[in-house]
Amino acid sequence: MTRIGIAGAGAFGTALGVVLAQSGRKATIWAHEAAFAEEIRSRNENPRLPGVQLPENVSVSARIADIAECDLILLTTPMQVLSSVLDTYGPVLKARHMVACCKGVDLATGRGPSAIIAETCPEVVPAVLTGPSFAADIARGLPTALTLACADPEAGLALQERLSTPTLRLYRSTDTVGAELGGALKNVMAIAAGIVIGTGLGESARAALITRGFAEMQRFAQSYGAEPETLAGLSGFGDLVLTCTSQQSRNFGYGVALGQNAWFDPDVTVEGAATARAVAAIAKARGIDMPVTQSVAQVIDGRRSIEEAVKILLSRPLKEE
Repeated sequence: MTRIGIAGAGAFGTALGVVLAQSGRKATIWAHEAAFAEEIRSRNENPRLPGVQLPENVSVSARIADIAECDLILLTTPMQVLSSVLDTYGPVLKARHMVACCKGVDLATGRGPSAIIAETCPEVVPAVLTGPSFAADIARGLPTALTLACADPEAGLALQERLSTPTLRLYRSTDTVGAELGGALKNVMAIAAGIVIGTGLGESARAALITRGFAEMQRFAQSYGAEPETLAGLSGFGDLVLTCTSQQSRNFGYGVALGQNAWFDPDVTVEGAATARAVAAIAKARGIDMPVTQSVAQVIDGRRSIEEAVKILLSRPLKEE
C-alpha cells in the first residue's frame, strides 16, 4: 500500500488524506501541535473539516518521525510558515518527492513554494499541486480537477499516477512557476472581488475586476517566464473564477468583510493578504503594472481607504483592452 505523508493538519491536508485513503493509499497527517493531533484522533474528525470522518488508513501524529520515512510528502502548511517548517524539519525528512499544496508568495523572501523546497531540501524533486478546489468538496468525493506541476516530466508522471483518484483528476504541467503564481495571485484578486461585493458595487463590477485582475496575473507571471497557457488553465483562470465567486473562499470572505467594515475571524488563514503585500513590493521594484494588487495591499495595510482605491482604479486612463 502506498504511504503518503501530509505535513499540515488543516482542512485541505485532511481532505487530501481522506480522498487518497478512500482509493487505497495510506496517509499519515502530521500536526504541529500534540493537543490538536489528539483532538483529531479522539473525534476521528478534524474540527477544521467538520462532518468528515477519517478512514481507517488515515493516521494523525504530532511526531515528525511518523512521516519522515515517507517517499512522498504533501506540504499543506500555510505558505507563510512553509520556510520555517522545512528549515526545522527538512533535514530529517527522507522524501524524494515533496508536493507543495500551499498557495502564496513568502512575504519575507518573495519566493514561491518550489523555490523554498529547492533551497531547503536540495535533494528533493519539488512539485506543486494547485487549482480550483475546496477541501470540503474533495473530502466529500465531489469531482475536482487540479494542476500537478513538476519540472521533471518523469517525476510528474509518477506523481500524477500516485495522487490521482476516481474523483480527483490531476493534469500535468512542467511549468511550476506559472502554476504556483496562478494559485498565489488569484487569492489577491479574490480579496478584491470580495471588497467589490461587500461595498455593493455589483456583479458587473466583479466581472470587470476578475477580467482585469487576470490580466495582472498574466503580466506578473510571464515576467518570471511562466507560460501563458498555464495561467489560462486550472491553476490560473480556473482557480480565479472559483475563489472570486464562492462564499467558501476565505480570501473572498475576507474581502467582503473589508468592504462591509465587518469583523473577520483573525484565526482564519487568508493567504492573499501576505501575498498582496509581497507581490505589490516586487511589482513596484520590477516596474510591473499591478493596480489591483497595489490597491489591495494598500487597503489591507490601512494606507488607503476602499473609497479612495475605487476612485483611483476608476480614474485610470482609458486604453485598448
